Amino acid sequence: MKKRAISMVLALAGVGLMAGSAAAAPAAGDAVAGKRVFLRCMACHAVTPGAPNKVGPNLAGVVGRKAGMAKGFRYSAAMTKATAVKWDEATLDKWLTRPASVVPGTSMVFAGLPNAADRKAVIAYLKKPVP
Repeated sequence: MKKRAISMVLALAGVGLMAGSAAAAPAAGDAVAGKRVFLRCMACHAVTPGAPNKVGPNLAGVVGRKAGMAKGFRYSAAMTKATAVKWDEATLDKWLTRPASVVPGTSMVFAGLPNAADRKAVIAYLKKPVP
């Protein structure tokens, strides 16, 4: 039942992401705009180094890291097996578009970011070191 509730919350968050991306699009690669877009992700993900994992793993330092490697996070079987996936910009762009296209069977319920500028901005934000 808890898993179903989490899935429902994530699905609703995805709907919010889809609706929110229709707002003014950020400049591609703009980390400041990416932080604004990422606010929609913060219900499930932290980005501050050392912060605890939430429903999803902490994404501090995710760019350049292999999939399924956030310390202390319990990944799905699909993500645990996705050891060949490395979170570079191209892979993150595909993931943010549609996670299941990168790791089929992932437990991440996320509608994706259809706007390419939003995705590029989020990636720029994730690349930027958090003070």
